[in-house]
Order: sequence, then structure tokens, then C-alpha cells
Amino acid sequence: MSYRTPLVLACALILASCGPSEQATPPVESTSTAPTPAPAMETEAELVARARGIHERVITLDTHNDINTENFVPGNNYTEDLDTQVNLPKMIEGGLDVTWLVVYTGQGPLTPEGYAAAEDNALDKFRAIHRLAEEIAPESIEIAYTSDDVRRIDAAGKKIAMIGVENAYPMGLDLSNVQRYQVAGARYMSLSHNGHSQFADSNTGERDGVWLHNGLSDLGRQAVAEMNRWGIMIDLSHPAKTSNMQVLELTRAPVIASHSSARALSEDVSRNLDDEQLLAIRDNGGVVQTTAFSSYLDSAKNNAHTAAMNALRSSIAADLGYEILDGATARALGEEERAAYRMRLAEIDALAAPRIAAEVDAIAPPVDVADFVDHIDYMVDLIGLEHVGISSDFDGGGGISGWNDASETFNVTLELVRRGYTEEQISLLWSGNLLRVLDDVQRIAAEIQASE
Repeated sequence: MSYRTPLVLACALILASCGPSEQATPPVESTSTAPTPAPAMETEAELVARARGIHERVITLDTHNDINTENFVPGNNYTEDLDTQVNLPKMIEGGLDVTWLVVYTGQGPLTPEGYAAAEDNALDKFRAIHRLAEEIAPESIEIAYTSDDVRRIDAAGKKIAMIGVENAYPMGLDLSNVQRYQVAGARYMSLSHNGHSQFADSNTGERDGVWLHNGLSDLGRQAVAEMNRWGIMIDLSHPAKTSNMQVLELTRAPVIASHSSARALSEDVSRNLDDEQLLAIRDNGGVVQTTAFSSYLDSAKNNAHTAAMNALRSSIAADLGYEILDGATARALGEEERAAYRMRLAEIDALAAPRIAAEVDAIAPPVDVADFVDHIDYMVDLIGLEHVGISSDFDGGGGISGWNDASETFNVTLELVRRGYTEEQISLLWSGNLLRVLDDVQRIAAEIQASE
């Protein structure tokens, strides 16, 4: 068992800002003390009960959940237990207090037509989130814009929505959209996704060797200043390392990585952050939100499990006389054919379900909560607990055995308790660190505006 050292209260103090030519924000200092072990002779039932108490008392916050706007309309929305990894019933069951709902736009052409289509997509998602919180279920969920809002809404017994923007592409070439998105509720934004944007090179360049800006474009450099000015946290999860390191040189405020893990533990994943980036984020005063995305956590283990699962499904399909199509072929099917194909897949999966434990998991175990917390442990040891947080990427590809939707959120806290993290530390990992960065970003924005 590994134990984490408790933090002194000083680690939550507000970070000091500095000039644009200096390091963005100094790291928060922590003090090492003797570890606090679990109570002597604690039974499993007592440990679980202690973990449940902690889970109920801390504010749990997941910084990255994708959405489909079709699930944000009267008659079909998150007040129901939809076939989504996040919705209000699942949040209630799992004790997830804050969901960052993401205005995601895939990368398209850098043309006026591409920008217009991307803007339509983004504005539709902003409207959907506000519709849920302000028209459909205002008694159950409310949008938070500050850390004080989070605590107020939580105390009122409601769930909390916050808004992140995944890919600044919809802003086109108009930097006044930074303020516009901030007014709409955006509290973090990434300058690119999978594919180079008008602002920044993407991590995808590492895989294909194709680059557009060699980091940030001139517009991207201006966007960094505008995001500092308007209090939007800069998200480093998808841009290239060159882009991220340039952001860290320019920003006057701390940054986040809203859903990233440690490259040292899964080296072939370009979306993971290497030690140099992790240390730079620490020195900037930022936070990295470890993500429960199976292939990012352990690509080899995930590949083995996927291969075993595919073999089982293919065997069942062959017995039924069905063919499992590759993704491109399935997407090319007509509407009726696609519906019929989905029904065949559902039949295959239903037959596979009772066989998975013996024929898949026993041979090739899935990536699980322990693998997830291994990444938390690694980053805590490297950059300090005050710079590490938690995210899932639910409904965007995330989910692991033990935390496959919001209803299983308690299992993360339970694993942290098993490893000796204290309640104070767990509170910081779940929300305290992220909210500290948000406070700093908003404070620095106010200072910038006051000086103009």
C-alpha cells in the first residue's frame, strides 16, 4: 500500500501573478509530513464505509463530459436515465456533483464555410446546456461560473454544470468570440483538437509528421492573451507539445489539461503529456486532470482486451451467420440497413455478456480503476498532489472497468482511500485543485482588465 502525505492548508492559498515575460504563476508549495495510515485493524466494510463518508463530503468534479444536443430537449434529456454515461440519475447514484459539459467541435477546413459550420455547432451546444439548466431542470441542475457558485449550488442540494470548449476552431478568425464564449459560460477552452486549427498545431502531427504552425500561429498567440484577459482557462489536452510549451511561455495565468494522462505510463499515446510538459504545468501553477480513457492509461493492456473481446464477438457472429463490419463500412450503410445492423450487434452483445468474465476478462483483463489511479499516483509523485485532478471523458470515448459511467464514481474515491490518500487530499484531487486554478485565472483576468 502506498500512502500520500497530507497537505498543509497553505497549499490552497491563491497564487501570485507575474508579468508576461516571467514564469506564468509560481507552483504551490506543499509540505511533506509523516503518512497517515488507515485505522489499525480496519475491516473491509469499515474501509468502504469510511470511503463513502469521504465521497459524500467532498465535492466531486469531472472536467470532461461530451454531449449530444438531441439529449437536451423536452421529452428526451438528462433528467432521464438515458443510454449515456452521464445524466442526472447516474450522477445522483454515483455521487458526482459537478459535470463539465463540453462544447466540442471536430476539426474541419480552415475556410469561411468551415468556420461558419463550426460556429453553428458550438452555439447549438451552448444553447442545449443552458436549456437543460434553465428551462428543463432548473430545480435539479444549475450552471456554475465561479468556484463560489459551485459551493453555493452544492450546498443547495443541486447538481452542477460547467462549460468547457473543446477546440477553439468555431471562433473563426474573430478574437472577440473569446469574450462572447466567456459570457455564454465557457470557463476553459483548447486551442485545437485532433487536427491543426487556425490557432495551434494538434498532437496529431506527432503521428503523421504533418505540421501547420510549428506550435502556435500568430492568431493563437493573440488568443492566449485574450483568454487571460477574459478569464478562460487554457486547456492543453489536445494541442501539440510545441503548442503547449509556447502557451506556457506566454500565459499570465495558470493552465489546465482537462483530460490527459501521463505519457511515461503509456508512451505511444500522443494525447498523453510527457514529463517535461507535466513539470512545466507544475511550474505554471496549473493542474492536469487525469483521464479515465482506457487506451490512454495502458494501451497494451487495452489492445489485448479489445482483441479478446473482438474474437468473442466474431465467434458469436459467425455462429449466427452475421458479419461484423469495420467502422467505415458500417457508417456507409443506408438508414434502414444501419438500423438492422445495430440490432444484430445488440443480439451479439447480449449473447456475449455472460461469457465475458470467463472468456475475455480472465484472459485479458480490462483497464480498470487501479490503472487510472496509477496515473494519479505517478503525477502526484512527479509534480505534487496540488497539480493533479480527475476527469472521465464520458460520452467521448472514456470509461474504464469500475468507472464506466457516472453511477460508478464512488469507486474512484474508494481506490484513493485504499491507497492511503486523506480526505483533504481526495477533496483537492476531485475539485479543490481545479477550482483553485479557476479562481486564479479569474483573478488575473480582473487585474488585466483593471489595468487597461
